[in-house]
Amino acid sequence: MKNPRYSRSSLSALGCAVLATLLLVACTQSQTQTAPATPQSKAAVTTTKDVYVVFDGPWAIVPDPKDANSILALAPKTTSHRDLVVQAWDKTLSSGIYTLSLPPRSGPAGGTVDPNILQAKIDPQNVQRVLDSKSERYAIRLPKPDAYVAHTHYRSRAGSAYPPDASTEKDYVTVVSLRYTVTTLSGFSLAGSPNSGAFNPLSLQVETPIINFAINPAHDPDPADKCNTHSRESFHDLTKLLNVTLFVDFPNDPAECHGKDPQNSRPVKAELAPSFLRSFFVRGSAGGLKQHLLAAIYYFGVQVGACRAPIIVGGS
Repeated sequence: MKNPRYSRSSLSALGCAVLATLLLVACTQSQTQTAPATPQSKAAVTTTKDVYVVFDGPWAIVPDPKDANSILALAPKTTSHRDLVVQAWDKTLSSGIYTLSLPPRSGPAGGTVDPNILQAKIDPQNVQRVLDSKSERYAIRLPKPDAYVAHTHYRSRAGSAYPPDASTEKDYVTVVSLRYTVTTLSGFSLAGSPNSGAFNPLSLQVETPIINFAINPAHDPDPADKCNTHSRESFHDLTKLLNVTLFVDFPNDPAECHGKDPQNSRPVKAELAPSFLRSFFVRGSAGGLKQHLLAAIYYFGVQVGACRAPIIVGGS
């Protein structure tokens, strides 16, 4: 005859064992599902950010004659403009040669050019001459960008004869953004060799995706000037620096402006490069000053586009 107490005790023990087994299995599954990601899986997730390096003023952007992966932004230093300011660092630069270094990139560095940018063939020897001379000029060396993006447009004409033909009229880009796709906003630095004195390298963690190299007019625009004299003179100074024959004209200016235009012939003629690249931004309507929406948002509160002459992007 079976002992009831022993039977009940055996069943109770068996039930506890089964329950413990189920709890162990559930706990193991829970730990497997909520296990933290390993360092390797975290490293596999890479975020990218677009950063815009903006050039505002009388700039030409040309290939580096000694480095196919780099470009140079060149601008004259004149009495009609203030000193160059790098607004990300709020730093004023004297004339010289500087290098902007970027953090690791994930973009293609294809250098796609907006079709409203004035493109011209510029002799690499002229570029090297600008670098070798101790003339009053700024030179910024930086990597080839993913794209040259339009920020500000102004209606004008540009060509190798004066005055430029009406067929060259378009909304040329007057402020350009160089777009880079980077993996972090840390690691930007600026080093350089000014024509005189020393320069301490600058490091920066970019808080907004804009680094602006701005050369502003030395004086406010003259309300009585109907000829865009400052813009004509700025373009003249730039083409003189590059030793190329290019002129700018503004179709809405009075005809008598040609009589006092500071632009002259140059000893070397630049050929306008064919514009065969497709636009990836919508072109503005004809006439007046136009800004690209994205760049305008980043630039809220910053005065840009005081010079209405086109930016030049050069090739050899």
